[in-house]
Parts: sequence; C-alpha cells; structure tokens
Amino acid sequence: MNREVNQPVHQRLNENAKPASRNGVGPSSVALPPGPWQTLIDFLVQQFPAIPRSEWQDRMQRGDVLGAHGQVLSVTSDYQPNSKIFYFRSLPAEPRIPFDEVVLYQDEYLVVVDKPHFLPVTPAGRYLQETLLVRLKNSLGIDTLAPMHRIDRETAGLVLFTIQPSTRNLYQTLFRERSVSKYYEAIAPYRADLALPLIYRSRLLESAAFMKMEEVAGEANAETAIDLLEVSGALARYKLEPVSGQKHQLRAHMAALGMPIVNDRIYPELYPDEGAEQDYSQPLKLLAKAIQFTDPVSGRLHRFASTRTLSF
Repeated sequence: MNREVNQPVHQRLNENAKPASRNGVGPSSVALPPGPWQTLIDFLVQQFPAIPRSEWQDRMQRGDVLGAHGQVLSVTSDYQPNSKIFYFRSLPAEPRIPFDEVVLYQDEYLVVVDKPHFLPVTPAGRYLQETLLVRLKNSLGIDTLAPMHRIDRETAGLVLFTIQPSTRNLYQTLFRERSVSKYYEAIAPYRADLALPLIYRSRLLESAAFMKMEEVAGEANAETAIDLLEVSGALARYKLEPVSGQKHQLRAHMAALGMPIVNDRIYPELYPDEGAEQDYSQPLKLLAKAIQFTDPVSGRLHRFASTRTLSF
C-alpha cells in the first residue's frame, strides 16, 4: 500500500515548478507549515509516520529530497516554514506486468495508446514504474505527458494523453463537458428476458467497502447505454456507452442488471486483493474499444479504435 497518499499537506505542484522526472516518475511535493520542527527530517518523520527515519535518511543521501529551487536537502537541513520541498517516492523493485501497450497515434499534442489489461494508467499504491504513464515517458522521451482521462487498471483499451501543458486543459475539457463519444465492449451473462438496447440510470456513490461503488436512492448521476452485439451460449458481448463518467460505472451497472462482467473481482462480490501474486489468466472482460471527438486545436475529427478483442 502507498504510505504517502492522503496526507493533509501532500500535494502535486504546478507543471512548470516541478523538477525533472527521474526514470519517467515526477516528484511529489509537500508544503512546510509553521511549526516547532528544528530540522526538515523531524517534520517528515512526523508528517509521514508510516515511513521510518532511516528511509528518509536514505532518500536524502541519494539526493531524492529537494528544496523549492532544486537544491539537494540533507539530514541536517534546517526546517524552513512557509516553503515547499520535493521528494521522489521509493518503492521496492516492481515485477514487470507481462503485457505491452501499443501507441496507435501521435502528433505534437496527442498520444493515443492501446492499454493492456492489468496495467495501471498512473502511479498509485504499489505501482510506479509499471504504469502506462511512466512506461510512455520512458519510451517516448516526453516528460510532459499527462492523461486526458483514466480507465481502470483491470480494463484494456484506449487511453489518450496530452503532450503540451499549454493545450492540456482544452483536451481535458472535452471529457469534463462530455464532448467525447466512446464505447466499450464487455462479455457478461446473457439475459434473454432483458429487452435491449436500453438506457440504465442510477445514483452511484462510494460505498463503505474499499474501492467499491454502490447504488443509492436519489437523482441519477450515472447513465449507460447498453446494447447486445452477439450471443455465445450463456454469455453475450455487449456494447456499453457511458453517458456520464462515474467511477466503475459500467461494472456497477452491469452487475446491478444481473449481468456482472466476466472476471470482475469487485462487482457484485468484492474479492481480496491478490497482491504481488497477480493471476494474469483471468482478465476483466471489459475493453475501451472506440473513441471519437473533434480536436479543439486543429478542428480535425478524430476516430480511434482498439486493436484488442475480447474472447468468450
């Protein structure tokens, strides 16, 4: 588990203020409030109680803790309130996720990637180097890459990245304003009694269960168009078009209809985390298949499709 998230003063800095990435990974930052600490390391140990002093000492000796102007800070550095520092996360060696991403398109503003199952989009928790963003930064040599949107680690398919910080908001606004047409494919149980196509709406909120969303009473905030593509025995291939973008929306909606997506380890039943012993033989049968939008910079109509397929 990532021991450095959800801290009150932990934050990411402005793109123009951050030191350069190392091995594709950018630094995190922490603001230094007024307080009684004499040395920086005393503050860090108190601020991040799950990280021992010895680890901060090792990071400082490696030059992984930097001041606001990029200067290397040491174990004897004084505490400077009302300033910021940068630090690079430290993780044990990560086992390689044995699947490769494919770059489908690249211009001076965009990178479109076909992501495999099991690969996270951005660093989080125990994933750092083995994430799509860091792999692409290393392979393409573009330190300013940032995702326009996210898909789940367990989901395969299209992910779009922006290159230029100056145009990033234009592209990300497309998703915020729902100006992007996209559809997914999923394999799930076949329900002969369900009339398709249909529009399914519900209100989804975070549940008490870790990582899981649940349907609650109230005005709908999640909407999915569902259609049948083909039937194979007890299973079927569905076309899913999310009108809204709630977390786990497609997975939660399919489960609510009695058609949980094959190999879903969260819906309807939450299974324990597999940890490092990941079973790669049972990928979630969910694929971000196609996407279409008008480029806000060039005015060009973009259409992209994943080359991946879901087997029954």
